[in-house]
Amino acid sequence: MMEHHHREELKKIVGKENFFDDTAHLIAYCYDATRERYQPDGVIYPRDEEDVSAILKYCNQNAIAVVPRGAGSGFTGGALPAQGGLVLAMEKYFNQILEIDEKNLVARVQPGVINKHFQESVEKKGLFYPPDPASQEYSTIGGNVSENAGGMRAAKYGITKDYVMALRAVLPSGEIIRAGKKTIKDVAGYNIPGILVASEGSLAVITEITLKLLAKPKFKQSAMGVFANIDDAMNAVYKTMASGVTPVAMEFLDNLTIQAVEEKFHKGLPTHAGAILITQVDGDIAEQIHWQLEKIKQRFEENGCLEFKIAQNEQEEADLWFARRNASQSITIYGKKKLNEDITVPRAQLPELLRRIGEVSEKYGFKIPCFGHTGDGNVHTNVMVPDPQDKAQLQKGYEAIEEIFKITIMLEGTLSGEHGIGLSKASFMPLAFSPAEMELFRRIKKAFDPNNILNPGKMGL
Repeated sequence: MMEHHHREELKKIVGKENFFDDTAHLIAYCYDATRERYQPDGVIYPRDEEDVSAILKYCNQNAIAVVPRGAGSGFTGGALPAQGGLVLAMEKYFNQILEIDEKNLVARVQPGVINKHFQESVEKKGLFYPPDPASQEYSTIGGNVSENAGGMRAAKYGITKDYVMALRAVLPSGEIIRAGKKTIKDVAGYNIPGILVASEGSLAVITEITLKLLAKPKFKQSAMGVFANIDDAMNAVYKTMASGVTPVAMEFLDNLTIQAVEEKFHKGLPTHAGAILITQVDGDIAEQIHWQLEKIKQRFEENGCLEFKIAQNEQEEADLWFARRNASQSITIYGKKKLNEDITVPRAQLPELLRRIGEVSEKYGFKIPCFGHTGDGNVHTNVMVPDPQDKAQLQKGYEAIEEIFKITIMLEGTLSGEHGIGLSKASFMPLAFSPAEMELFRRIKKAFDPNNILNPGKMGL
């Protein structure tokens, strides 16, 4: 518990109107998208970088845990105060786009800026910020950086780390650092931005982010392919990606997911299909769009595509993407608790991965609907537990997840493509990393945060 005198000192730093320890605030900041609950001892809203510095310096001297938090939309508990302490809420004051530099194609933003708002702001100037996580309507850029968020456009454009050029951050000691530069090339010193990206707020508190921008493509168009079985669809993915065309997105839904979306929303989806692939291409020349779609159609049909539909207008485009954007909420028809993981494998291993997940489903007796970003090998696999109050049933669910993780690692994949590790996957880290690698992670953590005050207990460290 945080002592009374600590609370009073923290109020002096930010003003009593920016520190709260009442029940309402503690409950509001005790959970995220995992629905797990860990109540903090207090919630503090820093007004500027100097406040962040003073807060961390004080907490470091007094061994008070600090958990940085953006929108709290994470799926792995990365922003949960698992060991109590102080939630450092960044959304109230750190929510400004500081600069959009059209000459150098960069922008400077504070970590509390909402992803979608940022995309819309740069697009008004004819520019483009590609990372588009499913949570883009409410997740913050700071959270995206801390978890290295991806999204549907990652197949062509990459993920958050590919756009982070520089960061301002505050160390647990209170020292303020600038990591990286506004320049395209920078090989002076260690790659500190690269270390801070995906560090889940466990090494430093990010206060400003410099992001690379692109010119916005003039044209885009989407299409859907219907396949009889999952194998054909997965083969079509990696063979398309190797054919000379790079789609913006290549998303898939398996049969269980198709049926769930159709049951919930009645969109006329092909419930007989083993899988559907939804793809999008873009470019600056109309002929480019036509060529890419023809190439994709050819590869799909060579791999068993039963039907290929091209969206002809914005409404048809929205209809194509509706099923994918609503997949996660739809599959809850299969169980009250969703053990949602975002495993990633090399694209050529997708057919084997999905086959093996099917075997796990049969072995444990759970429905495991799968969907996701197959253009970059990232599959959202969901073990659906009908009755999570049944402890034996829930334990079987976790055993199924562990088996899926082992399969993923065997196929040269990773535990997480975009959700991060946080609390949910912390115990599985030794499956993916050797003792020497885990010890290296601990030494990096200690170099930044020797007193272990920043987001303790996350990532198995």
